[in-house]
Amino acid sequence: MKALTSGQAVQPIDSRAGRAWMAGGSQRGLRFLAEGDFASFFALELKRVERSGKLLLLMLLDVSKALEGGDSKIVLSGILSTLTTSTRETDLRGWHKDGSSLGVIFTEIGEAEKGFVENAVLGRITKLLEAKLNPSRAREIGISLSFFPEDLVLGRGGSVANAGIIPSSFENSVLKTSGRTLKRLVDVAGSGLALVTLSPVFAIVAVLIKLTSEGPVFFRQERVGKGGRPFEFLKFRSMYVANDHKVHQEYIRNLIAGNGPSGEGAVYKIKNDARVTPVGRFLRKTSLDELPQFWNVFRGEMSLVGPRPPIPYEIEYYAVWHRRRVLDVKPGITGLWQVYGRSRTTFDEMVRLDLRYVRTWSIWLDLKILLKTPHAVLSGDGAY
Repeated sequence: MKALTSGQAVQPIDSRAGRAWMAGGSQRGLRFLAEGDFASFFALELKRVERSGKLLLLMLLDVSKALEGGDSKIVLSGILSTLTTSTRETDLRGWHKDGSSLGVIFTEIGEAEKGFVENAVLGRITKLLEAKLNPSRAREIGISLSFFPEDLVLGRGGSVANAGIIPSSFENSVLKTSGRTLKRLVDVAGSGLALVTLSPVFAIVAVLIKLTSEGPVFFRQERVGKGGRPFEFLKFRSMYVANDHKVHQEYIRNLIAGNGPSGEGAVYKIKNDARVTPVGRFLRKTSLDELPQFWNVFRGEMSLVGPRPPIPYEIEYYAVWHRRRVLDVKPGITGLWQVYGRSRTTFDEMVRLDLRYVRTWSIWLDLKILLKTPHAVLSGDGAY
């Protein structure tokens, strides 16, 4: 922990039952979880609300500026006291970032209670901080409120969440540091090699697109990446320009709800879509339209293997458990769905394959999927 003053204001307690932060002197008895423990409890509570359908409210307090003065021990004492007296026994309090950011997890909140709870918590905490400290010092404390799991992927009004409010230490990835490093090395090497060796194919496809339809060669679209972060997704354009995306939006809404076309299996792309150009139909059938995503991989926005990145409006129709597929790992060009199900599976089955990939990830699984992908692509089975 960073030193808050020349004397330590808060001391860590090491115990096998779980470390806690406890203020010294007058703050004896006020317990706050250490950074690692707070993140672990958050991950646990997030899993619980995903199963129960309830929400949790995460309040983060940036106290770094307020603790810069010589009276930091007194200020911290007031903040800890405020959080203890204004929260329930069932709420979890701790350090989001040691010495600079505190957090409180308010659990078991119903959807109908969101607005009331948000206003009540913010109003009460602000009022008590001003009383314990003073208005000017209280204003130095930045407070953010986020409802989970929805704000982990969706922001206010259904837009993609801004990454700044999502605490990076809460990204629940099964990949350890060594695994992430190895996966990234494979991504950089694989995407770099693909961009170089496939450059003649890029040129041919670009010429075919320009000769057969008006519009740009590349189709650029906002997609949702790991942790709900938006990025610009690249494909070769396979549709006529100025088409109505609401056709696809309505189709996806029905697909996710389980109301897809009967008698032919639920496919992720619309069959016989009139918006697709003749060349685009060939590109889709052979998956050549996906080649520009090697640039997304090289840039670090995607991986060679992972769940497919959704369009923001798709996530608006997700059930709570569906959202997990975009939280833990980077989206990929190929994955279990493309190799074992592709467009023949239902949406729920696709999500289960994505979650299975996250749970069972290994570098060998990635290599196995990569080796099986060419056959899936060449067969064209399930592609539209």
